[in-house]
Amino acid sequence: MMAIHETEEEIRQHEEELKNNFDMSKFDLTGKVAVITGGNTGLGQGYAIAMAKAGADIFIPTFGTLEWDNTRELIESVGQKVEFMDVDLTKPGIPKKVIDTAIEKMGHIDILVNNAGMIKRNPLLESKDEDWDRVIAINLTAVYHMSLEACKVFAKQKYGKIINICSMLSFQGGKYIPSYTASKHGVAGLTKAFASEMGAYNVTVNAIAPGYIKTENTAPIRADDTRNDEILSRIPMGHWAEPYELMGPAVFLASDASAYINGAIIPVDGGYLVR
Repeated sequence: MMAIHETEEEIRQHEEELKNNFDMSKFDLTGKVAVITGGNTGLGQGYAIAMAKAGADIFIPTFGTLEWDNTRELIESVGQKVEFMDVDLTKPGIPKKVIDTAIEKMGHIDILVNNAGMIKRNPLLESKDEDWDRVIAINLTAVYHMSLEACKVFAKQKYGKIINICSMLSFQGGKYIPSYTASKHGVAGLTKAFASEMGAYNVTVNAIAPGYIKTENTAPIRADDTRNDEILSRIPMGHWAEPYELMGPAVFLASDASAYINGAIIPVDGGYLVR
């Protein structure tokens, strides 16, 4: 195979392109609008605040909670606009209504973070059909419909960023959570399928796969000394992640700094998957 040698002129041209086409403003979200499902509590709230600090205005669809005042205060304190919408994303027609309302209230949308989700823990032989149906509806079906409605808008404007939230259970089987595991495998598949088609429209679709994070959902595991020790023994960094440690990757994937990343599932797991 012949080596390709660049001329001095080509090298100078590449250096000039690097100098002119990339700077730290690529990480800036000023002027962008992010729709973040379930963005009023937990990790969703973290994504919302982080993107607001990076300059984005935020639209938050959420369901059945009044814990909005704290989120509003935190986002408005950094000078950004935030609107809320109380909806059940699993109901027919609601995802379209969410996207339409976000555009009506915010003027446009640029980013969708499919964060809303739930988990039900039961031994497999004690699984309940209603738990399966609800988890799949929220964690997977709603992600599909929200992404599809956003993509219809993004395709027309030839720009958009979708960030899905996967899990370590997108790669593994887990224990006591078959519905959650199935849904997160599904989200990984949707991420790749949407990325495959939407890249042609300058729309990127990626996912973050959080490792073991200190959240309300993981409190029962952390309280189980045997399980907790088992998990920590597999994390090279030796500790559970703090929620803020997921925010940098989220802002990066929402920004133009990640313009050529498409269809990726990025583990933020302290190295858990390498062992």
